[in-house]
Order: sequence, then structure tokens, then C-alpha cells
Amino acid sequence: MKEMLIQLCSADGVTGFEGHAAAAAKKLLTPYCDKVALDPCGSVLGWKSCGKPGAKTVLLDAHLDQIGFMVTDVLEGGFLRFTQVGGIDPRMLLGAEVTILTDEPRYGVIACMPPHLLAAEEQNKAVPMHEMLIDTGLLDAKKVIPIGTPVVFAQPPYELAKGQVTGKCLDDRAGFVAIVEAMRKLKDADLNVDIVVCGSVHEETDSLGALAASFRVAPDYGIAVDVSHAKTPDSGSAEAFAFGDGALIGMGPNLHRGLANALMKTARAEEIPYEIEVMEGNTGTNAWEMQVVRSGIAMGLLSIPLKYMHTPIETIQLSDVNAVSDLLAAFLKHFDGEVARK
Repeated sequence: MKEMLIQLCSADGVTGFEGHAAAAAKKLLTPYCDKVALDPCGSVLGWKSCGKPGAKTVLLDAHLDQIGFMVTDVLEGGFLRFTQVGGIDPRMLLGAEVTILTDEPRYGVIACMPPHLLAAEEQNKAVPMHEMLIDTGLLDAKKVIPIGTPVVFAQPPYELAKGQVTGKCLDDRAGFVAIVEAMRKLKDADLNVDIVVCGSVHEETDSLGALAASFRVAPDYGIAVDVSHAKTPDSGSAEAFAFGDGALIGMGPNLHRGLANALMKTARAEEIPYEIEVMEGNTGTNAWEMQVVRSGIAMGLLSIPLKYMHTPIETIQLSDVNAVSDLLAAFLKHFDGEVARK
């Protein structure tokens, strides 16, 4: 699982430019599906049929895109102006290392003024993103870096401590790896439902990939797998969940109560650690958009606790990823396609 995560997180895929990430995801998923293909939006779709007439369909979704930047202007001396793609906190950007995704990827750093040169009243002020610059060191930058080029954080993923992985885009490559691992566990299972896996694009901006895939597949049930906030010493009273305590099962008006209850029942029966994540409205995941596709989809949501969301040092516990994977596999192995509404 660690190697899958590192492999997938090493493939760049800024929202709207997910090609490399989709190719890596397709390679990981192919051994466990009857057919795997890219749809017109660029999402990865994998089908596994149970071979039984009239079987219901369950769509499993995790998004492949990652937050990043786009070049908006190329200045003299190799400096670039840029804008964000997805939600990014500008406080963490000064001094960051980035990769500029030209045909031949190039290295850059986000320039920061030394404190020695700042006036006293400027030292505690945040710098707006539109005033920041990427320094490429390239005197011919105007010739080799087109406006509109995507940019990502440069740090590679790595093992922080035994059982923990840190790096960019674990939101939501960790979710996709949990689904792939569940499909591996179900490879030879006698299923009663058809399963379609979607590694979706565009979640960080408009959920285009999940919407298009849901419309195409027209599933009876959907389960989105994403990340949520893990507790840290500085999280205070903010809503966050224990790191390393298992899967998070979403509960709220966006989500099908019967499906959530069935997932909890499975977790208890299989002794899979979990917590309930109460979500009073928009879950901030693809589950929100998927629920109203066509005539409506009964949606469930599983999440992985993650520290430092939308930064280059996102951190997960592998046991939490495995808990989500175990829960998906155990639920689908015994699921007959019927759940009560409540």
C-alpha cells in the first residue's frame, strides 16, 4: 500500500491536467477489473461484473486531481506570476519549491523577501498570492514556459515514520489507493452487485469527473472515498478526528441513512475501527454532486483522517487507509443490492 501511494502521488495531476495521474491510476486498477478505460473527461473508469442478471451497480469514487497553480505571466529574468488552482493557503507559499510542468518539467522556487529588507510594518503581513513570483533562474523563460502552464509542489512523497506517509496530493490519492486495495481483496469474491470504480478529475474545482461518470454509469448506489481532518495539537476546538483510529463513516442529509447504517453494521461485525463523521450539509466531496445525478443516487461517504490538508506535507496513517479498504471490501462482498431507507 505504501508503494502504491508513493507511486501514485509521484504522478502530477493538477485539476484540468490529470493525464499523468490518470495513467498511473489506470495501471494500478487494471489487474482487478474486467475493463478499465479513460472517459472523455479524463477520469479512469474500471468495471467489475458479478455476472448475475438484474444485479445492482455500486459506483466507488475517489478523485485524482490535486491542488496547484497556473502561470499567468512570464517576466524578465526568469520570474513567473501565477494563480491558484483549487484551495491554497498563501501563508505557506513563500520559499516553497515547485515543479513547472512544461514538456520538460522545470524546477522553481517561490521567491520571498529576506526579513532584513522588510520595513518593520511589513514583517507580520501576509503577502497576497498575486504579488508572489516563482523564480526559475531561466533567462530564456519567455521562450520555454507558456502562459497557462500548470505548476505543482515539488516535494516527493515519503515515509515520515513507520506506517505514516507524507507528501503532496494524498488528498485524494489515498482514497483511490484504498479503493484499489479493496478491489484486490475482492478479486476472486463471489459478488452479488456490479462494481464500477471511478478515479475522477476536477474535484477541487467543480466535480466534473464524478458528475460525468455518475451520469454515464447510472449506478444504484455510490460511495465516495475522500479525506477529512485529523487532530493535531494545534487544531483546538476545530472539528477533527483521531489519527490512526480507523475509517470515518459520513452521516448527514447529503448521505443515504440506510447505506451509512449498513457500513457501520459491517464495521462492527468485522471489527474494523471507525468513527462517525457528522456532516450537516455540503460534505465538500464528490458525494454532494453525485447524489442528484439523473433521478438521484443513494450516496455513502468514507473518509481517511489526514493532517495538513491542501499543503505539500499532507500526512496519513496507513492503518486508516487499510481500515477504509477493509470496510469497502467486507461491505461489497456481502452486499445484495438492497438497503433500507433508514
